[in-house]
Amino acid sequence: MKKVVLAYSGGLDTSIIAKWLQDTYSCEVVTFTADIGQGEEVEPARLKAEAMGIKEIYIEDLREEFARDFVFPMFRANAIYEGEYLLGTSIARPLISKRLVEIAKEVGADAISHGATGKGNDQVRFELNAYAINSEIQIIAPWREWDLSSRESLMDYAEKHNIEVDYKKQSKKSPYSMDANLLHISYEGDLLEDPWQEAEDEMWRWTVSPENAPDKPEYIELTYEKGDITAINGSPMSPAKVMETLNQLAGAHGIGRLDIVENRFVGMKSRGCYETPAGTIMLKAHRAIESLTLDREAAHLKDELMPKYAKLIYNGFWFAPEREMMQAAIDASQENVSGVVRVKLYKGNTSVVGRKSDNSLFSEKIATFEDDGGAYNQKDAEGFIKLNALRLRLKSLQ
Repeated sequence: MKKVVLAYSGGLDTSIIAKWLQDTYSCEVVTFTADIGQGEEVEPARLKAEAMGIKEIYIEDLREEFARDFVFPMFRANAIYEGEYLLGTSIARPLISKRLVEIAKEVGADAISHGATGKGNDQVRFELNAYAINSEIQIIAPWREWDLSSRESLMDYAEKHNIEVDYKKQSKKSPYSMDANLLHISYEGDLLEDPWQEAEDEMWRWTVSPENAPDKPEYIELTYEKGDITAINGSPMSPAKVMETLNQLAGAHGIGRLDIVENRFVGMKSRGCYETPAGTIMLKAHRAIESLTLDREAAHLKDELMPKYAKLIYNGFWFAPEREMMQAAIDASQENVSGVVRVKLYKGNTSVVGRKSDNSLFSEKIATFEDDGGAYNQKDAEGFIKLNALRLRLKSLQ
């Protein structure tokens, strides 16, 4: 092993991994740090990598690609895992894997490496997506190889090898394992490992407590074109800007908090807390514009496909042919999903209070409870009911 590309955050785990790779494999390490909207400065990772003698350092702003090519397509499907989780961590891994493999090719590396633990889902997501792009890629997963089994052992290793990590400096370092990007921030570990314990309010970083949110509601208008938000309150925005703006708006009103126990596909249940402010609004608003513009049976078919689609993303199959096939069908359904949705933000709640579209399938003349002038013939329902009741009536005779 002569050269390895490491997915590098600059934090405790990946800083130690960089040194461990150098010592264990006697190889050159190339670091790759992706800015996908985690809200933290990524440039310090360069200084830490340089301090370890690393010569090739990649730091890339991937926020637009992440929002445009991964998050937005996922929200066209209204994807939710197990009825609650908006897949914030899951959807980020394909992009990081893709760039790891691409950089490995660019620099002539023998392998890629990541810092996902042997207990989590991310090890599977990183590796499945990498293999989908390059079937011959070699992958080093230190957490499955080394004997460093705790934060204490990692700290001892860092001290022994003079690795500077922020964990040592901060007296009030968060006790939680966190992951953040444009779509969400997640929290695991510490007191959250007891499902009975309520998360402490100071844990949350992106949202105010709904109890402390403004007493006055805020109304926003989201413009949709073919299933994607293209403007907020009439101002055109790129996908990444849409998400950044919605995160700020929703977070100020305490919107997007979630506390769940999910089923990991590695076989265990895991309790996690999530903040997904923009995603909470995007999901509700998208369903609202679809309710106006999407044919009933097309909408129902999408709803039937969604759990499978969400599970594929959760399990690391973004680049699988079945996900791409479903995506093509979903995207085709969005051809007329354009218009404006008005949303009310108030005390942790997102309410759709208006929707309009030039492609609307809603007919007030047909739906009205007043005189419809003959637009709808109620007598037509009689034959429909009798035909559908026939098998039930025959069964009742048994």
